[in-house]
Amino acid sequence: MEAELVTRRHIPYRSIPAAGIHGVGLRSLPGNLSQLYQGVRTSRKILKEFIPDVLFFTGGYVAAPMAYAGRKYPITLYIPDIEPGMALKFLAQFADSIALTAEESKAYFPKRKPTVVTGYPLRKDLKQIAQVNAKKSLNLSTSKPVVLIYGGSKGARSINQAVLTILSELLTKCQVVHVSGNLDWEEVDRAASSLDGELRKNYFPFPYLHEEMGIALAAADLVVCRAGASTLGELPFYSLPAILVPYPYAWRYQKVNADHLVSTGGAVIIEDSQLKSSLLEKIKELLQDPSRLEKMAAAILAVSRPEAASQIANLIISTAGKKEQVS
Repeated sequence: MEAELVTRRHIPYRSIPAAGIHGVGLRSLPGNLSQLYQGVRTSRKILKEFIPDVLFFTGGYVAAPMAYAGRKYPITLYIPDIEPGMALKFLAQFADSIALTAEESKAYFPKRKPTVVTGYPLRKDLKQIAQVNAKKSLNLSTSKPVVLIYGGSKGARSINQAVLTILSELLTKCQVVHVSGNLDWEEVDRAASSLDGELRKNYFPFPYLHEEMGIALAAADLVVCRAGASTLGELPFYSLPAILVPYPYAWRYQKVNADHLVSTGGAVIIEDSQLKSSLLEKIKELLQDPSRLEKMAAAILAVSRPEAASQIANLIISTAGKKEQVS
């Protein structure tokens, strides 16, 4: 996924062999360790060719070989989620500066490590757009509430299935912008085609949105989504009340992120296993209480940090001079 996103921006991309070792069975462990060793060798070659002034990491096991190979270079680390994963904790030992999405993340690092709370960096195409203009841009009615439902870059099957189960009744209450991901798109498209004319006018399904995602977020009155790291930046930026459904199979990172947003007063949680039984009633409950939605929107907006990307960039630049050049 990263390769496609980077090349879409016309940025040079180099891959590095890597594999995870946490939770890996004994049969796979030797092969994964071999890939990590090859990753270190490849990383050293890239460093020798590129001669960087500073290295910047955001986590993932693919970063481990480069961090080890480049440990003598200045290193800035960014922690996207509230709770860092094992790879980020490993990378932290080499870091000269650490940027955090939220204050709570400081508890996971030694006090001697220089940490700065910057917030979550947002893409340039995520801009403040008047809601009425965003709705018109997507051909949405300005007189009906809009619920945006999405599940991350690949979609979320359990969310998609729950939405399709309640779709007909949901569309009598609101307009739905549904970003399904490519895996379930054929089923979502069939469901859209089977709707009668009036309900179909309220349903706006997409397999994926790139630059248009900012418009969809700006148009929404309520969001239903996972609780990946990006929600920590996007939902506050757009002042969006949310129903969060943490992905249950990725340790507890999304649950911790969701709990953080709930603590602001701007979100509520539905467990993945409760989606089909609870989603429709929770959406109806919130849409029927505009004053509560307004309070949630104001609460989540209060933790927005729209300058996060600039602050992280400044931290990277200032870190570049912290170690002598590597020969």
